[in-house]
Amino acid sequence: MFEGLQARLGEILRKATGRGMLREEDVDATLREVRLALLEADVNFKVARDFVGRLRDAAIGQQVWKHLSPGQQIVKIVHEELTRLLGGSARELRMAPQAPTIILLVGLNGAGKTTTAAKLAGFLRRRGRTPLLVATDLQRPAAVKQLEVVGAQAGVAVHGPHGATDPVAVARAAVARAEAEAFDVVIVDSAGRQHADEALMAELTVMHQALTPRESLLVLDAMVGQDAVTMAEQFVARMPIDGVILTKLDGDARGGAALSVVATIGRPIVFVGTGERLEALEAFHPDRMASRILGMGDVLTLIERAEATMSADAAAEMERKLRRHQFTLSDFLDQLQQVRQMGPLDQLLEMIPGFAKARAGGLTVDEKQLRKIEAMIQSMTPQERAAPAIIDGGRRRRIARGSGVTVQDVNRLLKQFEETRRLMRQMEERVRGGKSLPFPPRP
Repeated sequence: MFEGLQARLGEILRKATGRGMLREEDVDATLREVRLALLEADVNFKVARDFVGRLRDAAIGQQVWKHLSPGQQIVKIVHEELTRLLGGSARELRMAPQAPTIILLVGLNGAGKTTTAAKLAGFLRRRGRTPLLVATDLQRPAAVKQLEVVGAQAGVAVHGPHGATDPVAVARAAVARAEAEAFDVVIVDSAGRQHADEALMAELTVMHQALTPRESLLVLDAMVGQDAVTMAEQFVARMPIDGVILTKLDGDARGGAALSVVATIGRPIVFVGTGERLEALEAFHPDRMASRILGMGDVLTLIERAEATMSADAAAEMERKLRRHQFTLSDFLDQLQQVRQMGPLDQLLEMIPGFAKARAGGLTVDEKQLRKIEAMIQSMTPQERAAPAIIDGGRRRRIARGSGVTVQDVNRLLKQFEETRRLMRQMEERVRGGKSLPFPPRP
């Protein structure tokens, strides 16, 4: 996400930080390049103009050209203003003082509203809530069935009687069911259309009046660029909207919608969709997203993904195995699968500070290699995974045939694994050679 903007801003700011001093005209030239980069990223031209204006005011107010490191000062100002442009601070869902909390999702067909409803339900379930999904898109063929399928995948109950014709009656019945069966959140997947026509707005207005939801969230497709902002303006003009969920942000290399929507409609981005998996929904943090755009990484989100994927007990067990030199290829496979559950590898690496610069220098990420490694380990017997030393030439040929790779690939994996274990032993020996022993001695 934001690959184009990230590359352009990175180059502009690298030029600025590479100078020992800046004149006022240098700052103006840098800001003109920033404005052009924003326009190329499909940011609304008024938003880009106002953003650069605030940057210049801040730069003049702080007289950055008089600092010993004026380029770094500009980076700081750009980060602060990007954070402000994206909403300033994270906006959490507002829960009703008395259950159930009703969340109404609205948007046009194709934005991913139904899948987002299931993602949001799964997000809340993982945080201890008991959500109920409600299918009120009764005109689109198979819409109810679609919500039932994705709801089952997310492990969430779905209320959607087949053959119903009154969406408001369905929603009211779902709220009554939630009260009777102790569901504490009701997520309503409303009707959509190809365009924001009067019939759709009238139906959504009636739905909103009947339910008085705690949150009305507009689902927008980030990949349609400025059209997403236009759609948002149409919805905000006709019905109450409390916040936005941007979908398909992982596929939007420019990022114009994310950078324009908050400033244009005055509503916060609450969540962003970052992939097709049902777990690929993140709470939106403006400061973290600003850091990603500037290539500074996002370590906090990376840690949160890791914590959501691996339990404390599993981490402690892995630490014990590493400490006792019991780390096997089966453990390595478990780690690899957990990393892949965290999301696409390029997204994870993007959160590591400095990766954007390395990628600009020609570093490439091949996720196919991870799948090859996974296939090779899965082609091994339990005994071979536990004791790789027993894998002779015949076993290596069998593993290669079973995983669709070459014997050289298998040799490379075994060599790299043994090198990893050797480095782990060296690291532990160095720690034990110090004054403190973080681990108890091995029995």
